[in-house]
Amino acid sequence: MSKEIVLSGIRSTGNLHLGNYYGALSKFVKLQDDYDCRFFIADLHSLTTNPDPQQLHASVKTILAEYLASGIDPEKATIFIQSDVPEVAEMYLLLNMHVGIGELMRTTAFKDKARKALGITAPAEDDDDEAFERQIIGASTNKRVNAGLLTYPTLMAVDILIQKATKVPVGKDQLQHLELTRRFARRFNSFYGVEYFSEPYDFDFGGEPIKVPGLDGSGKMGKSEGNCIYLIDDPKVLRKKVMRAVTDEGPQGPDSPMSEPVANLFTLLELTSTPEVVKHFRDAYANCSIRYGDLKKQLAEDIIAVTTPIRERINDILADDEYMRRVIRQGAEKARESAAKTLADVREIMGIRKF
Repeated sequence: MSKEIVLSGIRSTGNLHLGNYYGALSKFVKLQDDYDCRFFIADLHSLTTNPDPQQLHASVKTILAEYLASGIDPEKATIFIQSDVPEVAEMYLLLNMHVGIGELMRTTAFKDKARKALGITAPAEDDDDEAFERQIIGASTNKRVNAGLLTYPTLMAVDILIQKATKVPVGKDQLQHLELTRRFARRFNSFYGVEYFSEPYDFDFGGEPIKVPGLDGSGKMGKSEGNCIYLIDDPKVLRKKVMRAVTDEGPQGPDSPMSEPVANLFTLLELTSTPEVVKHFRDAYANCSIRYGDLKKQLAEDIIAVTTPIRERINDILADDEYMRRVIRQGAEKARESAAKTLADVREIMGIRKF
């Protein structure tokens, strides 16, 4: 009996952090025996921000090493680079023929990223679609929003559909794109009168989702927020980051409610420390004897205990180019085999046939 296909990709825009590890990678490792897991590095998606070519290549290598160092096994899961599967690019073109410009422009992610690219700080009045279009058209001519950013949801849909994935772990910011993928699958099936694509759904792993907070006092850990602890951070860098984490003036009385910055530190402590350590500092907070400096020192050492073996494996893997090339060749072969079959079917369904 074939296993359900789980697919996930990470854009090659920098190192992976503690949020990626606890929110995704550590869970992916647990899925490898029970599902047909396919994990890719989304370098084509990264092109929407026009990265420096050298930095793009370096990021791809680093994320590959971080995948492997976190425990993803290339003998159990398919690990590949998005651009190593050229079938993706052709199907991206074909699927775009069934996607409307208007529905792409209405996505929240496109609006947010387009405004940022154009330097528009305020949202359109009441988030009105026509007002947003006027903002785009009226933007300075020396700034632009590239078509790749607009059609990002199509490429994401192709990543999923070309591998016939049914379970796709995504964050809240990608749920709208996943819904578009289902819409595009239904539209394709309806237009051609076939039942070819199945609709993929979010895979929540079961249980409560883990939100790993950043060190800046609010929100989740993220590359663009600059509040990350990276898996590859050495102990000296990591300690400095944690000691600079935002706190407050301390509890104002017994059993005071925690401010968000302090609650964030306790969330990180619960992820990385023993229950005894967590209880010690919770009791200290409750009775107003807590010293945030001691809390941060303990938190830093506990995070270091988690990340040190991962960091050491990352560096070992990065030093072994032949191993990395072998993993990627193997992954590309597996990914292309299924992608080629899907693309051939799509071409046939659409009437693109050889004489």
